[in-house]
Amino acid sequence: MSSGPEWTFGDRLTAESREDEMFAALKRIPIFQGLDETDCQAVGSRAAIKSFRKNVVILSEGDRSHSLYVVLSGSVRVFLSDDAGKEVVLNIQGPGEFFGELALIDDEPRSASVMTLEPTTLAIISKADFQELIGHQPVIAIRLLRALSRRARLLTTNVKSLALLDVYGRVAKLLLNMAVERDGVLAIPTILSQQEIANMVGASREMVSRILKDLASGGFIKRDRRRIIVAERPPARW
Repeated sequence: MSSGPEWTFGDRLTAESREDEMFAALKRIPIFQGLDETDCQAVGSRAAIKSFRKNVVILSEGDRSHSLYVVLSGSVRVFLSDDAGKEVVLNIQGPGEFFGELALIDDEPRSASVMTLEPTTLAIISKADFQELIGHQPVIAIRLLRALSRRARLLTTNVKSLALLDVYGRVAKLLLNMAVERDGVLAIPTILSQQEIANMVGASREMVSRILKDLASGGFIKRDRRRIIVAERPPARW
């Protein structure tokens, strides 16, 4: 496990192409959608763009830092861990999503750790710069609040699943919630290991492995280039 950037976005691209790609990516971020070219460039001019290799810790639970991180490419997992190394995965985030937003609101330590699942590029915006942007574009604050509301609802749903569903039900629900339809194919865009799935549903890797094998045997899921494809909606009970 490593920490810190392995190389920066600027090491690979010219300044001009870097700006063009960054602005195009920022326009796809929900909280920045609808901004005109001038405002979008204002966001981009304040963002530090950094790229990281797989399995790099971006934030550690308990850290004191005050920046917003936007995923431009790649994916990260947000997790909690104890002194024994046991982990609970709270979320998997890909392009267009962001983390670290609570630090923009309060001055408390980071509430979770974040690690890259694959080579990932992030736009990092400081608290001071973000507050200045909100002063010019209050709609960004409204979109941030909506995003926080969605996450609170998701956490409520996850707690309900952990309390009321068996392991099979939690795995099936996770697969359906994470699957995205593209070109008529319903698949989980992020490459997940069985251990990562187990950490997300609060079960052992062995149990998850058996459930995934049963779902594949039943024709409900299949693997394609390490992705999980949901071929048919899994039954409510197994």
